[in-house]
Amino acid sequence: MDEHGSAAPQAGFVANAGAFARNLFALLVTRVELAALELGEARDHLARLFVVGALGVLLVCFALVAWTALIVVLAWDALGWKVLLLVALAYSGAAVAALLRARRML
Repeated sequence: MDEHGSAAPQAGFVANAGAFARNLFALLVTRVELAALELGEARDHLARLFVVGALGVLLVCFALVAWTALIVVLAWDALGWKVLLLVALAYSGAAVAALLRARRML
């Protein structure tokens, strides 16, 4: 050993490297915990969004049925059963257009 003590700086370096490694590990654990928390919040938000979306689709279907019934009732005297055929053709055309659009998207 010299007058400054060459063993002391070596021990200081090892101690500092160990402290740095412990702090780095603690930081990594904290990041993982935060990521897990945010993922849980995103899952909850997605579940709520799915429920609201499903409710919206259900209400749109009920509105579609109500408007269809209104059109059939109003047009029954003039067209009779043909109004049902026209409504069925309109829905079938819309369904085919939606399926073709979905196929193009794939």
